[in-house]
Amino acid sequence: MSAVVISGSGLWKPAEYVTNEELVAAYNAYALQYNERHADAIARGEVQEKPQSSTEFIEKASGIKQRYTYCKDGILDVQRMRPNLPVRADDELSHQAEMAVLAARQALQAAGKTAADVDMVVVSCAYTQRAYPAIAIEVQQALGIEGFGFDMLVACSAATFALHRAYDAVAAGSSACVLVINPELTTPQVNFTDRDGHFIFGDVSTAVILERADTCTSDHSYEILSTQALTQYSNNIRSNFGYLSYADDSDPFAEDKLFHQNGRKVFKEVCPMAAQHLTGQVEKAGLAVADVKRWWLHQANINMNELIARRLLGRDPAPNEAPIVLDEYANTASAGSIIAFNLYHEDLEAGDIGVICSFGAGYSIGSLVVRKTAS
Repeated sequence: MSAVVISGSGLWKPAEYVTNEELVAAYNAYALQYNERHADAIARGEVQEKPQSSTEFIEKASGIKQRYTYCKDGILDVQRMRPNLPVRADDELSHQAEMAVLAARQALQAAGKTAADVDMVVVSCAYTQRAYPAIAIEVQQALGIEGFGFDMLVACSAATFALHRAYDAVAAGSSACVLVINPELTTPQVNFTDRDGHFIFGDVSTAVILERADTCTSDHSYEILSTQALTQYSNNIRSNFGYLSYADDSDPFAEDKLFHQNGRKVFKEVCPMAAQHLTGQVEKAGLAVADVKRWWLHQANINMNELIARRLLGRDPAPNEAPIVLDEYANTASAGSIIAFNLYHEDLEAGDIGVICSFGAGYSIGSLVVRKTAS
């Protein structure tokens, strides 16, 4: 059986972005208005006062300095505090499919492939903008791909879990070439009125091509040596948005329906899980941690990334060992590790080992050990 390789990747980012300074100014203005409006209830202890935010708080807590936004309009409006996305008709390309197509075209070009080469499309991300028809099938049609497509939702591990499914399909021979896309349109699920969560997420789209090594013509390809996944149920990262709100008469846009987390518990519990998971996988692949040239880690929080890297290496990582993209892109859900891979893989030499890893809600952890085969 021919080896399975990653032969191309794509990264599309929106033209618009929001800086920490802009975000803090809007949030603080909102918080002041909120506290004034609810002053009596706050005094009685019935409503919790909104605390002020700061750029120093955001950077210390996350390492984020800005985030790209598919639609900036509305996010900084104190009377709105959410994106103002225009509605598209059913016969128009959806917002998320548009993001996916733009990244997919880049991945196809990088791999030296056309739509005729691809027979399977997976759109995998934290949120899809609708239940059906699948965004993947819409993208398949827009690109002119024959075969089949489907959507996957695995929160921040969606990208790696989809890569696992793509690897399995190519390895089994049920698909010859798979396009995996992560159109992370996250800002519509952000509660921009929450001091602890308003700065976390940004929008972006990534894409990856997987195929057999004997059909690969790419200048930069990576053989997949090992895949590993783990899930463990936890309520510490949660989004309750869904269609049942229509039946249970709850507010479909209440705070509990948007992204919320217990960040301290997530940090305490996920970091050791991820480090143990990665160490074990590398060893099962017959390698040592010291053999790994680059770690393309999930980009959730700079403190998490640095702690996991230190646990793995026994020291602080060099910048090129575990590259950070959080400062520019923020947390982009499942796309983070693929952004890091896209931006920091061409400099490696044939034979170099790398690991792509994501971790997030579920809890879920997904990873791939890869070896560069062409440069």
